[in-house]
Amino acid sequence: MEENGVITVTSPLLPDLDEFNKLLKEIWSRRWITNNGDFHKQLETELAAYLKVPYICLFANGTLPLITSLQALRITGEVITTPYTHVSTTHSLWWNGIKPVFVDVDPVTCNIDPDKIEAAITPRTTAIMPVHCYGTPCDTERIHEIAGKYGLKVIYDAAHAFGVEVGGESLLNAGDLSTLSFHATKVYNTVEGGALIMHDAEMKQRIDYLKNFGFANETTVVAPGINSKMDEVRAAYGLLNLRNIDAAIEARHQVAIRYREELRDIPGIRFLDELPGVRHNYSYFPIFVDAEKYGMSRDELYFSMRERNVYGRRYFYPLISTFSTYRGLESSASDNLPVATRISDSVICLPMHHALSQNDLDRVIACIRR
Repeated sequence: MEENGVITVTSPLLPDLDEFNKLLKEIWSRRWITNNGDFHKQLETELAAYLKVPYICLFANGTLPLITSLQALRITGEVITTPYTHVSTTHSLWWNGIKPVFVDVDPVTCNIDPDKIEAAITPRTTAIMPVHCYGTPCDTERIHEIAGKYGLKVIYDAAHAFGVEVGGESLLNAGDLSTLSFHATKVYNTVEGGALIMHDAEMKQRIDYLKNFGFANETTVVAPGINSKMDEVRAAYGLLNLRNIDAAIEARHQVAIRYREELRDIPGIRFLDELPGVRHNYSYFPIFVDAEKYGMSRDELYFSMRERNVYGRRYFYPLISTFSTYRGLESSASDNLPVATRISDSVICLPMHHALSQNDLDRVIACIRR
């Protein structure tokens, strides 16, 4: 990257163009470009093996798995979730006619706070939808205990958690279902895309029906499904990116190491440390600005960085609970969400991707050190 060029918060992992062209020629020769083609089936197999999950269904983007998961488990009524996430998490509930109930987040992990969940359960509660924010694992054991006690389903929005493991076990195996996003900004991408992770063949079959209009065969429709299939072009792209994902994650790891070394001693700047026993994917590097200790507000630092062509992102700001669609909900009251509000008002995600140079990192760090 040129010395004073724009440093973006992310950069997509791209497959080798010559290799991609070879796979495109195969698609052209087969003339089968969607509807469970060869590359689609191959990618499902290879992703399941890489992610250490038993079953996976591919989707055209990362929001459709969220919407479909709620349909697959027949969720209704109210679902407890976090306001500190991408709005697609909550939109998936709204599109299914489900009332989101927000609870506050843990001040350290930014994930849903298990201590707040039970108080939000009502007779209409049918599920919990936590988010592994920034790829940091939720307290899945506590959430599992609460769900079992009240007979609730658990759907994890694991959009940030590609390849994350706890004690050698895939984080994606937690809960009843987990969803992934393969958007261009993610660690692993298929340009646009996503996936659902499930535990048994019966659920995979149900979801395969739901993502293809509900067709069980040429003449039988078994459910009110939608069209959310991944095509062969993106599946081929994803197969090639899977070959490069470990190197990309390691490059991100080195960026995280440098950030932690350089930023640890700056008063008023906090970041998330690695957790013992967790294989992280380094999808994001958020810092949290304490204006009083740092001497500058989050927004002052954010815009100061932009003036120097360093583009961070206030991710997630503002809280979903403040958006017009949701701010009328009882659970959206700011006094119900003090931690999430504070975190949202202090966060900047620094540039984090596999293509950052040492000069890029020097410039990012200099912006914060000044």
